[in-house]
Amino acid sequence: MPLSIHLLKLVFVPFISLFIMLSSVTLGKGANLPLMAGSALLLFVSVIADKKYPWIKALQFLILGVFQYASHLNWCILLYYILTINVIQHKSKLGQMMPYALLMISEYSLIRFTFTPFNMYTVLVAVFDILSSIVIIFMFHIIVRIETEKKTLFKQNKYLINHDPLTGFLNYDGYMRAVRGLADSPGSFQLILLDINNFKSLNAKDIATANEILISFSISIRNHFTNMLAAARYAGDRFAVLLPSTEPFKDLRSFDDLGLRVTYSITHYPQEASTFQEVISMAEERIFQMRRESWLKSQEEFMRSAKMKTVGELAAGMAHEIRNPLTAIKGFIQLSKLQNYNIEPWYEVIMGEITRVGELTAEFLQFSKPHMSNMKVDSLIGCMTRVFSLCESEAASRGHTFTMELPEQQVMVFMDRDKMIQVLINLIRNAFQAMETTGNVHFSLSLEQQAAMIRVEDTGKGIAKSEIGQIFDPFYTTKEDGTGLGLSLCQKIVEDHGGTISVHSEFGVGTIFTVKLPVAEEEV
Repeated sequence: MPLSIHLLKLVFVPFISLFIMLSSVTLGKGANLPLMAGSALLLFVSVIADKKYPWIKALQFLILGVFQYASHLNWCILLYYILTINVIQHKSKLGQMMPYALLMISEYSLIRFTFTPFNMYTVLVAVFDILSSIVIIFMFHIIVRIETEKKTLFKQNKYLINHDPLTGFLNYDGYMRAVRGLADSPGSFQLILLDINNFKSLNAKDIATANEILISFSISIRNHFTNMLAAARYAGDRFAVLLPSTEPFKDLRSFDDLGLRVTYSITHYPQEASTFQEVISMAEERIFQMRRESWLKSQEEFMRSAKMKTVGELAAGMAHEIRNPLTAIKGFIQLSKLQNYNIEPWYEVIMGEITRVGELTAEFLQFSKPHMSNMKVDSLIGCMTRVFSLCESEAASRGHTFTMELPEQQVMVFMDRDKMIQVLINLIRNAFQAMETTGNVHFSLSLEQQAAMIRVEDTGKGIAKSEIGQIFDPFYTTKEDGTGLGLSLCQKIVEDHGGTISVHSEFGVGTIFTVKLPVAEEEV
């Protein structure tokens, strides 16, 4: 709008002034031609110069008043309107515009009374001129407000198209434009990608917490990179910063105060990439590799902490389990002191407790063996046949029915045969013990989706839902004489073979243990 008003002045002020001057002479208004011509020239010069020297606008109304007085024509009101709009064009409020309008029309009316008769008609014309100026200024105010709102909306839309509303940084599109613009310019720059590694764990509560983290991080970026050319947030928790090539990269330890672990990559243009696509691709590849390395390290730390936790639980359980028989042995030794160290009455009990400690120690040591020592491709059918023959007599002595079902084709598995026999015998004996009365244990093997599925099914009392999630925990047992390490050891051996062990049980109906093992490659 300021440009159009400036053009309006330059075009119409000299044209209207010349027309008024010629009309005044033609109509014989008795005008002062030299004064009229001089004031018209000064008015045109002031219109040209007021953009560079704004203070001239205050003199324009005085010059226009002289021109109106010299021409004796009411048509000068058009010039008053143009000059008034020129003054108020930057005013946004109606209250700021109206005093200029009233001042303009008052000057015009007072000068008009100097060359027109003072009567009711001229007074009413003056009132009408005042109302007209008010209406014109009011309409101009509406137009200015509409144009201002349009410009504001345009700026807001343009901002939203290229910026992230949460952090105020560029969004992905704005980021692409910024990199392209810098790449097209003759200079050089650095592209730094920042990725928050632990963002998901930090924003687990709600969206508000996540937004607070991102806002705090964006503020920290502004404080950290004070001379950045641009900054962007895209892909959720990933940020990009564009720095001058001469800007030294600062250490990122300042982000530690926010509790953030940040991975970053730096790519230099044009030293390392010749196009903007190359610099972005290289930066993304580097941050991907950095994230991968960071993830691997975190997984190693997690596995290490998980192992230490397991060792701690095993050690605590072992200490608890060994303390009970040692307490009993200590008590019997103290009693023997009163009997002149005659331990014969308690010999069997003491030996039983010592045997229990030995069994606990032997089973506990199994957990310290990280790998199977005799792994090789072997027949799973032969292994199960061996287990069946070892357990068949025990089933008969307990009065249980023991059956086995095997596939016709051979099933080969990479395994430690002795360890696998240990696992299966443990599961089958648990099944025998779970049936308080005569029952049936079904021992079977099948191939499902290139995996060997071994099942041990019994018709015992089953496992309660409250207990089924704990049966593989070390030292958890429901047996009076059990160590609680049997199923834990079975699970470890199966997992060392690359397999899994699971359980399905219905209380009062029976239990099914399933061991899933990968079939050897030569069999697949």
